Amino acid sequence: MAVSTMFEKMWKDYTDLNPNVLNVHKVFTDRNETVVNDHVAFRTYNDPRIGLKHYSQFFIKNGYTKKGEYHFKVKKLYAEHFEHADPANPKIFISELLTEQLSATAQKIISGLISQMDFKKTTDDDFCISGRPWSVSFQDYETLLGESEYAAWMAAFGFRVNHFTVLVNALKTFNSLNEVNTAIKTAGLPLNTSGGEIKGSEEIGLAQSSTLATPVSVSFSDGQFKIPGCYYEFAHRFPVNGKLYNGFVEQSADKIFESTNVRK
Repeated sequence: MAVSTMFEKMWKDYTDLNPNVLNVHKVFTDRNETVVNDHVAFRTYNDPRIGLKHYSQFFIKNGYTKKGEYHFKVKKLYAEHFEHADPANPKIFISELLTEQLSATAQKIISGLISQMDFKKTTDDDFCISGRPWSVSFQDYETLLGESEYAAWMAAFGFRVNHFTVLVNALKTFNSLNEVNTAIKTAGLPLNTSGGEIKGSEEIGLAQSSTLATPVSVSFSDGQFKIPGCYYEFAHRFPVNGKLYNGFVEQSADKIFESTNVRK
């Protein structure tokens, strides 16, 4: 499958599941902007059959190369980002949950989910947007949520895009991330304020913000419940030592992850 076709499929799955992200996209298209994707992000568990190394194979086979790695000790995550030989293609950011660092109860739930999978399908080109391959109860979702929002999100949604990211540098009618944030809030779309509306800065080469994930209805084995789905991110990149910074900042990304947190 061509990379361009895969991104079309990713976008359709992302917007079908989270129709509210189209309202975010409309903020830009209403100003005749052409939205350029900075990066697309995925989540997974670190089981070798579905973990980051396995998950990244489709992208590596299609022109992507690993460019950076990141550690999130508090959230118990490891991540890598990949860039394509053609810079017109967005970066790929894949994170995985270090499940062995969770409680025995959480590990048992996750192991039970993974055991339901047909691993032959994990080699399909579209595995990364194949959705949830297991049955899970809302009770188990809530148990995981009490320990790791990331673990619970994966249990509920499975394999799909976690977020797309608007490259602010490519916008013509916005001069800063502050202006983007103002437009998003004016449209009535709430932003993730964990760590401040803007995470990072020009000095470190990357400033980021994101919407809060809108609740979507999800089918669990014990009923239908609304939980936070996916979100939309905005990234403004700056030169560092004369070259545009293309990496990610762990301290900022740590707060961006919280865009899918359950809000009470």
